[in-house]
Amino acid sequence: MVDNVVTRFGIVLFPGFALLDVAGPMQFFNQLSAKQPFELSIIAKTMDPVSTVPPKDTVPNSKFQCIGEAWLPTHTFDNAPQLDILLVPGGLGLRDKIVFNEIAAFIKASYSSLKYLLSVCTGSTAIAATGILDGRKATSNKYAWSWVTQFKNVNWIPKARWVVDGNIWSSSGVAAGMDMTYAFISTVLSPDIATELANTMEYEPHTDSEWDPFSDIWKASS
Repeated sequence: MVDNVVTRFGIVLFPGFALLDVAGPMQFFNQLSAKQPFELSIIAKTMDPVSTVPPKDTVPNSKFQCIGEAWLPTHTFDNAPQLDILLVPGGLGLRDKIVFNEIAAFIKASYSSLKYLLSVCTGSTAIAATGILDGRKATSNKYAWSWVTQFKNVNWIPKARWVVDGNIWSSSGVAAGMDMTYAFISTVLSPDIATELANTMEYEPHTDSEWDPFSDIWKASS
């Protein structure tokens, strides 16, 4: 991100994405767009609204139907523009194999032109499925660790709030995406800008990438 140069930012969505995986980081970037020029693309399979409500078969122990919200895409996988940054959220919708494979295919097709690839929560699994993370470090949601670590060629870090390997940033579960975004903006722009944005949000970020009590709570291991 350079002054007066437009940053082309994309979010890839799927039915059953986790709301805060997207909304948390985007609160930072929405505010940042008043200081730096951005173009935002919300990308999905079709132009239909994309709901956070997970497919029912991915929540087998649910007593009631989950509620959720819907986001409107601006592009589909077929007509998405070239991007500088792509944000990949997690969510129960990735447990649907068709959805998972579609998201992975889009990431694989987009990666070579990206400056940065960001994932929150189990979004890192869709990146892992492409082979892009083979031999690289990443982290993910510790509650879903046993599912995440099915991709054996990745150096999964079990105790981390977020992990950086080259131009790929991955965070732990859900709320951790906000801490990763704070760190990302601090690194790519400046700590002063990141702190100003966080203070405006009245948000106090965890700034230690190794802070991770949830690794112990959910007994994640390498």
